[in-house]
Amino acid sequence: MGHVIDLTRSADALRRDPHPVYARLREQGPVHRVRLAMPGGEWETWLVVGYEEARAALADRRLAKDVAKLGAAPLDEQLIGKYLLVADPPQHTRLRGLVARAFTTRRVEGLRPRIQQITDGLLDEMLSHGSADLMDRLAYPLPITVICELLGIPEMDRAEFRRISTDVVAPADADAEHTATVRLADYLTELIEDKRRAGPTDDLLGDLIRTTAEDGDRLSARELRGLAFLLLVAGHETTVNLIGNGVLALLTHPDQLAALRADMTLLDGAVEETLRWEGPVENATYRYAAEPLEIAGSRIGRGEDVLVGLTAAQRDGARYADPDRFDIRRDTRGHLAFGHGIHYCLGAPLARLEGRIAIGTLLERAPGLALAGEPGEWLPGMLMRGVRSLPVRW
Repeated sequence: MGHVIDLTRSADALRRDPHPVYARLREQGPVHRVRLAMPGGEWETWLVVGYEEARAALADRRLAKDVAKLGAAPLDEQLIGKYLLVADPPQHTRLRGLVARAFTTRRVEGLRPRIQQITDGLLDEMLSHGSADLMDRLAYPLPITVICELLGIPEMDRAEFRRISTDVVAPADADAEHTATVRLADYLTELIEDKRRAGPTDDLLGDLIRTTAEDGDRLSARELRGLAFLLLVAGHETTVNLIGNGVLALLTHPDQLAALRADMTLLDGAVEETLRWEGPVENATYRYAAEPLEIAGSRIGRGEDVLVGLTAAQRDGARYADPDRFDIRRDTRGHLAFGHGIHYCLGAPLARLEGRIAIGTLLERAPGLALAGEPGEWLPGMLMRGVRSLPVRW
């Protein structure tokens, strides 16, 4: 097993600003056995921090996601059902094929006018005051409204959904995560039943209920619930933090903000550099070695966990020159913010579209946009990277 690097004492540093911690690890090598502080206690895993090694690991079929093969049954899977992030081929191939049919590029592009309309409405409300919390007023409500409308989820109590969703991906403790997952599972079960009974609708969930492959294959109730869970949580939490992190990066780099204001064709570059420099997902969801393997000389035994560090990999100077500099003109091609390989994020086009519309419209409509105080604390846990609040004025 070799040397274990104890990162439990660095838990606060990892939460506030993980980049120096990851930089020190990268100096020592691209892969390490580490001990982390997690909501349920301490935990040992392999952590990949080098860019090339992370990219290869994300596409390595020997690093599996379906822990049921090891005889384990994770909480979310017990409560929700099988979904894409915890499935391997051929099951993953089948589920992704069925959902990709309903979640097409054309459908995403068709959302553009509605995303613009929602953004405009949120900014009308926000800009009628002199200052606001950007997370509360724009970054949270935009993606949740879009994903709920896309899936065909009624205007439920969005504030409550925000709480549940955050407790699933960035729980304060294991109890909060369990309670939130149970509530979300119950809600989705009921919603899918209601939709089945109500008959055809033109939303994504309705399509998924009716989607049938050529061979007559269709999604079971548990699979539907798993996909709805994934689309809801992943389709909203990540985009929230893409918008928040993007605005925060621009406001703390006045030269980059000025360059963007002077030339709004740099907007796509600003979104991509946000994804690289401070992407919303800090580490990819768990993988484990389905068979013994080596990564950069480290021997990983069958069944051992592997955490692929996206935040760590994207600041690797071997891949990006001067990696700690936020530069919206940078060539960011190859960044790993949406993953790589068969688990590459299905929602990447939607996240990009929402990020561009939200940040672009905000800058156009608030020429004097500035920070109005310290950003809130960074989210707990090793999965999401984002701030709880972002006070701005204009």
